[in-house]
Amino acid sequence: MLKALSFIAYFGMVGGLLVLATTNNLFSPSLFVIAPQVAALFLMVWARLTFGRRSFHVAANPTQGGLITTGPYHLIRHPIYTAVCLFTGSGVVAHWAWISAVLAALVMACALLRMFFEEKLLVAQYPEYGRYAARSWRMIPFVF
Repeated sequence: MLKALSFIAYFGMVGGLLVLATTNNLFSPSLFVIAPQVAALFLMVWARLTFGRRSFHVAANPTQGGLITTGPYHLIRHPIYTAVCLFTGSGVVAHWAWISAVLAALVMACALLRMFFEEKLLVAQYPEYGRYAARSWRMIPFVF
């Protein structure tokens, strides 16, 4: 059930981002938008490189090979979802409109749902996940 729900959440995230991008409500020439979006891209690439050659799954599905706790995963458990939220939030702030805010809320809510679904699956697969979760932050160090 969690995998099926995570599948839906994934498409909610991607769908929201695609609508924001196609309606020109995601990118901006402003340095105040470009800087956090570049930081988000850096975080996403760093996390993906740290994750290594493991495959990506549309539905939440922990991969074999052990728990990753290095790179950005040392501090935050979900750096890729954090990057997606930072990228989206920055773009929407530059193009403030109710529809943009609703789409950003959809992207962020779906990212949060996937995080919670993945964590439940990770606990089941990796017994050490509880200790890792106790010493790391979900998205924002010292906040959440």
